[in-house]
Amino acid sequence: MDISFINNKEKFNYRVCGIIIKENKILAMKDERSSYYYLPGGRVMIGERAEDAIIREIKEELEIDASIIRPLWLNQAFFRENVDKLQYHELCIYFLMDIENTSISQKGNKFTLQEGNHTHDFEWLYFDSLTDLYFYPLFLKDEIFNIPETFTLLTEIE
Repeated sequence: MDISFINNKEKFNYRVCGIIIKENKILAMKDERSSYYYLPGGRVMIGERAEDAIIREIKEELEIDASIIRPLWLNQAFFRENVDKLQYHELCIYFLMDIENTSISQKGNKFTLQEGNHTHDFEWLYFDSLTDLYFYPLFLKDEIFNIPETFTLLTEIE
């Protein structure tokens, strides 16, 4: 069971997201329900460690076995979701992911994957383009430039 519940018109979510970087680009996604870009990841289940949740979610959405480099941010957000019109209180842990031993970088700049009944469109977005895009979380538009250089070098995949 996901750690998520609705109380009246408000929803609490405990999520994890993967920060997947290659050559000053971040992997973002869209689906048929939303018009904005967001990061791969999902809800943590009761009794599940956040680290296990992000590995599971990345495997479900991207069909790869990625590994965690390190956690980057814990973000608390309050927002109104366009899809379900609920007011959200969300806690999300963002993990920098290692995709070096996966096939994801060979899929091209844009690709589509199916997860159950949902289609996910993925795109590698340049850091500089995030400011002008409909992209969440908003804080990442600035913070993506503050990841230490030593970790950026790990993401330069051929």
